[in-house]
Amino acid sequence: MTPEYSREIGFPRVAAIEYPYGRPVGQVGDVEGQRNVLLDALSVLEKAREPGQVFHLPFTWPEEPKNTKWHPPEISPIVKLFLEEIKRAGAEARHK
Repeated sequence: MTPEYSREIGFPRVAAIEYPYGRPVGQVGDVEGQRNVLLDALSVLEKAREPGQVFHLPFTWPEEPKNTKWHPPEISPIVKLFLEEIKRAGAEARHK
């Protein structure tokens, strides 16, 4: 997501993509698009010959990032498991 930062701190190889944070492999439910991104990212392991190489993947985000739907249609299992605890902690924080 930030190839300049990755290069600066010394990642051995970088597959750079200009997608919004939180969506590094694509849109929710876009199985084929996600697969294509992953396959191209894995190909970097074959192509990289020197430390610090950055490969920009040939994908563009299909919409304005501000229009992206960030939340999946269902709540994640881990959030569902701890939802009551999360609500309780939020209520306690508001009352302090």
